[in-house]
Amino acid sequence: MTWGFALYLAGNDSHRDTILPSGLPAGSPEEALDCAGDLYLNALAPAIRVPAGLVVLVGPPASGKTSFVRALIARRQIDTEAVVSSDEIRTELFGTSPVQAESDAADARIFEERDRRIVARLAAGRSALAESTNVTPQARARLIAIARRFNAPVSMLRFNPGVTDLLQQYTERGRTDLTAADVRAYAAIMTREASADQLRSEGAASVHDVPGRRQATTPAEAAAHFSFA
Repeated sequence: MTWGFALYLAGNDSHRDTILPSGLPAGSPEEALDCAGDLYLNALAPAIRVPAGLVVLVGPPASGKTSFVRALIARRQIDTEAVVSSDEIRTELFGTSPVQAESDAADARIFEERDRRIVARLAAGRSALAESTNVTPQARARLIAIARRFNAPVSMLRFNPGVTDLLQQYTERGRTDLTAADVRAYAAIMTREASADQLRSEGAASVHDVPGRRQATTPAEAAAHFSFA
């Protein structure tokens, strides 16, 4: 018996006949296990508090950024509108056509639109979460410059799985817009140019590593480590 399961049973003997909004009877084994799962995630959170401002995700493709963001949204830790994703903007502007979407001109339009959305949120005093690879100093400098216009602190969250885990995640997600060689190249840049010390030297107010497969941590469990103002 897990500690959460035992704790739940010990404190709920008087409610065994109650039917919960979930449809599970209070005190039932199913409800107890569900509660134990919530207790486990809540025990992890919130170890790291991210201040209001600009949150920059840094990591190669397939490193877990999107899964982490979806977990944050599912847990209602951030609003969907706070997320500014370059991949989503690419789809909005160009659909699924690789001919149009994969060009220097397309990239320019995508990141201009991304910057516009971030500016709009920071100007309104709202946080923005920039979801793109951001593994190069040049990409991060562009974002940091925007944040400085509004005196917004920059928090950077690093996604840095081992290459084996990274390639496994890439394979599982079936991405066709990138090759395994591309993913390796991004990972090499991450190692060379996106250490925690490097990010701080560029102007990040805080830098945190997001746990993943290498730490046997699911996206939901990783999300539970963080809270967002």
